[in-house]
Amino acid sequence: MAADRRSSWLKGVLDLLVLSCLKDGESYGYEISKALAEAGLGRIKGGTLYPVLNRLEEAGLVTAEFRAAERGPGRRYYRLTEQGREHLTAESGAWLEFHTAVRTTLFTGGTT
Repeated sequence: MAADRRSSWLKGVLDLLVLSCLKDGESYGYEISKALAEAGLGRIKGGTLYPVLNRLEEAGLVTAEFRAAERGPGRRYYRLTEQGREHLTAESGAWLEFHTAVRTTLFTGGTT
């Protein structure tokens, strides 16, 4: 049950978290997944992460570039666009307002 709940919560904020992982520079899928896991968000599988990255790219929030590797398979590197950076800023503020409302309600029962 707890894993199902966590998955539902992540669904609503995963796009924002992925954009946040790119705010300091480019990265590729495995590194993004690793950063999210290290942040305590659990393992995000490729079947979940790559559709998010594709959706963000189609929306113009990230750009992607495939690079061949000297050893092993090539990687697709993602980076924020200016539009993606603006979206991250706006949506982060909206998420924090929502988080505050949820937190307030949880700890005060809705009364202030």
